[in-house]
Amino acid sequence: MSDPAELSLVVPVYNERESLPLLVEEVGRALAGRHYEIVAVDDGSTDGSLDVLKDLKRAHPELHIVAFAANAGQTAAFAAGFGAARGRVVVTLDADLQNDPADIPALVAELERSGAAAVAGYRVDRQDTGWKRLQSRIANGVRNRLNRETIRDTGCSLKAFRAEALRALPLFNGMHRFLPTLVRMHGGRVTEVPVRHRPRRFGTTKYGMWNRVFRAFADALAVRWMQRRALRYRVREELP
Repeated sequence: MSDPAELSLVVPVYNERESLPLLVEEVGRALAGRHYEIVAVDDGSTDGSLDVLKDLKRAHPELHIVAFAANAGQTAAFAAGFGAARGRVVVTLDADLQNDPADIPALVAELERSGAAAVAGYRVDRQDTGWKRLQSRIANGVRNRLNRETIRDTGCSLKAFRAEALRALPLFNGMHRFLPTLVRMHGGRVTEVPVRHRPRRFGTTKYGMWNRVFRAFADALAVRWMQRRALRYRVREELP
């Protein structure tokens, strides 16, 4: 793809070899007629996910692959994907098929309709165990309480952003959970839309109590520090 894409999907990949062909197929159906790219960032997978991506690329020129030399974490994968993305709109989603690509057009439409800098999806009718839902509810509450936020589902990866809004964001480990908050810190408006959630079909979750709740607390403290130290000024006039 030599021309810039209208839409870039940034997808971190870590040991998701079985879901990748289905993901590419579902994205193709959901975005038929659009000019898009899939920026798949392989985060040091050990199950052959990178080989699957390379095989898929032969039939799918819209697939843009970034491969890490070793596992670096989801925030690093998003950061690399944002750097490689060429679309004016960037959509983030997981590779495990629990996010439904059929929801992407609704997020993009809301971004255009609202004029917001970002649209965050919130999962309805979650297809997880009660224990996992409880962990997520606690982690979400911790983040929102510490950061004075109202985002309904900070753990949902399905989000849409204007590309220029992402370029200004400082990204550190764990910051992928706070992208809407970081956008707001830089003056951008954030809206929310409901999205579907599907049961996990392949593999196992990468998250447990430690990185859902305890890491949520530590990372939220870091964001709170950034909020307090952020520069705030308004230029009255400039005379060149």
